[in-house]
Amino acid sequence: MHRTAAIISQGDEIVIGQTLDTNSRWIAARLLDAGVVPVEHVSLPDDRKAIASTFGRLSAAVDLIVCSGGLGPTADDLTRFALADAMGDTLVQDGESLRQIEAWFAARGRPMIDLNRVQAMRPSRGTVLSNLHGTAPGICAKLGSCDVYCLPGPPRELMPMFETFVLPRLEPDGRRTVRVRVLHTIGLGESEIAARFRSAPGGDLMDRERVPLVGTTASNSVVSCRIRYEGTLAPAEAEALIARDEATIRSLIGEAVFGEDDETLASVIVKTLKARGQTVATVESCTGGLIASQITDIAGASDVFRSGWVTYSNETKVREVGVPASLFKGSAGGTESGAPGAVSREVAAAMAAGGAGEADADFAIAVTGIAGPGGGSAEKPAGTVYVAVAGRACETDVRRFAFTGDRAAVREWSARAGLAMLWLTLSGRRGVRLLRQVDGAPVC
Repeated sequence: MHRTAAIISQGDEIVIGQTLDTNSRWIAARLLDAGVVPVEHVSLPDDRKAIASTFGRLSAAVDLIVCSGGLGPTADDLTRFALADAMGDTLVQDGESLRQIEAWFAARGRPMIDLNRVQAMRPSRGTVLSNLHGTAPGICAKLGSCDVYCLPGPPRELMPMFETFVLPRLEPDGRRTVRVRVLHTIGLGESEIAARFRSAPGGDLMDRERVPLVGTTASNSVVSCRIRYEGTLAPAEAEALIARDEATIRSLIGEAVFGEDDETLASVIVKTLKARGQTVATVESCTGGLIASQITDIAGASDVFRSGWVTYSNETKVREVGVPASLFKGSAGGTESGAPGAVSREVAAAMAAGGAGEADADFAIAVTGIAGPGGGSAEKPAGTVYVAVAGRACETDVRRFAFTGDRAAVREWSARAGLAMLWLTLSGRRGVRLLRQVDGAPVC
């Protein structure tokens, strides 16, 4: 029976921060959905003894271990060796795995390097999990009463292997119920949300002794509110408690809620535009296409996304989307020194209106700013960004933001602000002020 789980991410690149560990987050969500509660996440370097020791420690504490990474063919891929050490076992070659690896190379017209043979090795008391998307089979084994699943690190290999071999084998405690609901918000800071929750009817929603538990997580400008029940109530009763708290939360911060569970700003926008038969275009300067990328990451975006421009230069803004040359200081058309310049309310508005017109789209998002670290001034320091949303049937909404952080952070904040402003327009909530907004009274 699987009540609790630990998740291991293995690899030097994870520990030193060279690679972002997205596997653990995904695995944890899938386990929780299945009724198995993750209680510990561990990131380990390429150290055989450390990995083996962690396998031993965790196997005495949880019912299930899911490990990602370290199943490749090179000298730093040590998971199979460490698992055998922890089991007091030896590695053997799995004939079927070797044939599958050889077939994988043959199908691609490539010779198999001898190094890859190690990927067919498994502890003698373990079994292999076939990999249809790569050369690294997974491994399933027992450590005492704990089930251990070792999966390859690349998500495109890990995810289908988890869904095929791990998920169907989970045996959650039928006497316990786990339910989670997540509400995503935009426009309110985490502290403001916590203050509202503290004064909720019936007491503080975020009291750690409360059932269900309510918590918040902030990421850029999105604050996610998580409601989690874990206990012995029947599923219907647990769902009723979750629904009660969701209703309370919506009554307190409903103006900021844009989606739930796996939804994102981009996915909600695509779904909403598709349902209304409407379209969107993007005109981006400092974000370099991030907004268009996030929209087109969503399946079905082709039904709503008309076109996108990356107009980094002033000349491109003029040529591609018709921004008046007179708005730029020192442009070829000649301007007075008092022109607002590329990073301005006027240029952002013209970019949005021009993009909507050129693309024949119902809406357009435009961004112009100074991502930094250089290029700023006392009047417009690095992090100054103007975002505009234009639409056929609404006045253009332009807002100035003052973002902090490095170049990547400013670009990500800016893209999120553009999506947020379009969502506020679509939901009739343009009166909501966004985080890091300096000025630009929202257009209602």
